[in-house]
Amino acid sequence: MGIKYVSYTKVVLIIFLFIINPGFGHDPNKKLPANKIFEKFNLPTVDESTPIGFYAKGCLSGGVKLKDTGPTWQIMRPSRNRNWGHPTVISYAKDLSKSANQIGWKGLYIGDIAAPRGGPMPYGHQSHQTGLDIDIWLTAPKSLKLTKKERDTIKAISVRKKNLKEVNNNWTLAHAKILRAAASDNRVDRIFINAPAKIWMCENMEGSKKWLQKIRPLWGHHSHFHVRLKCPKDSIECIKQIPTVSQISKSSTGCDESLYWWVSKALEPQDPKKKKPALRKKKGARDYIMDDLPKMCLDVIHSK
Repeated sequence: MGIKYVSYTKVVLIIFLFIINPGFGHDPNKKLPANKIFEKFNLPTVDESTPIGFYAKGCLSGGVKLKDTGPTWQIMRPSRNRNWGHPTVISYAKDLSKSANQIGWKGLYIGDIAAPRGGPMPYGHQSHQTGLDIDIWLTAPKSLKLTKKERDTIKAISVRKKNLKEVNNNWTLAHAKILRAAASDNRVDRIFINAPAKIWMCENMEGSKKWLQKIRPLWGHHSHFHVRLKCPKDSIECIKQIPTVSQISKSSTGCDESLYWWVSKALEPQDPKKKKPALRKKKGARDYIMDDLPKMCLDVIHSK
């Protein structure tokens, strides 16, 4: 009778621990995708905030939540629960939204930052795993009092023409000024946006353009721009991105031939007669298991 009682108690305890902490039930022998583990967490750990690993292969300890709605911002797609990050990115978001307000917008619509404990996501991004990435919508807010349902369904505007070579009529000088404010912040490592937007800024912005070096062209970023912050100085577990933007750029601004490649050579149709080299499939974020992530991420999924 006593043996059955002890056994029953243990089972109840295990079930309880799994409910409050899904990581407790992690079985390394099952080789589950890491994103299936991280997606179960609705809350962060209670540890000190620490970005662990690389932006596209890591996790976040002690995540801080950016409130759904603030005086100069609103979180978009709130049902995703991806408005968690390192304190640096939370303060950056608030500061940039104030700058946007001073430039003439009501504020900012803010997209994904990271999940409560960071880590690989079940869909969407390859990065956004350490709480140091943040997406900013290129849609000028008409209201900062949208309901959660409205924010889950509203469509972001695109600032790029269908020819992929130019910005469209949605693009304004205010966009460029907000991006200048975003890149001029010393906390920023680099910012990703579509090539036509950067080309417009290279050709039309006045004054010093050194801030443009941080603006990097990348496919897909025509309805939002993606800000990546530097590893905080005291975060020894955070892996910096290399090469640096200055090493990538062929000039102090990045407004060189490498930029125009995106709207010229890159868009040329491939020769059907030319054989493509056989490429080995690269393991992506949704293929990672816990063994692929930094060891400290095990502590993150097993912590309260």
